[in-house]
Amino acid sequence: MSTNWILLIIGGLFETGFAISLGKAQQASGKPFAFWLLTFAVCVTISMYLLFKAMGGDKAIPVGTAYAVWGAIGAFGTVVAGVLLFDEPVTFWRLFFLTSLVLSVVGLQMVSSS
Repeated sequence: MSTNWILLIIGGLFETGFAISLGKAQQASGKPFAFWLLTFAVCVTISMYLLFKAMGGDKAIPVGTAYAVWGAIGAFGTVVAGVLLFDEPVTFWRLFFLTSLVLSVVGLQMVSSS
């Protein structure tokens, strides 16, 4: 796995971080609210920067693939975090579509490697 793919994966995890931060900010007020907004700003900055870096250099990931994978990692992580942190429901269909999302990301990575 190239450095660009590692950067993209880490960027996707920071996307999860900024979504979680927004969820926590919705539940907070005062100093905790400011903390979660600051956390959001840091996570979105890092996430976008890593997405940018993954799409450049010698082993650049095509923009369409990079954005789809980055978004899917963030979406998957956000759903898992929602279940663990916000007591969101776990249903058959949520698990089914999460599984199809992961398989699609793996497929994109495989066809983009060649």
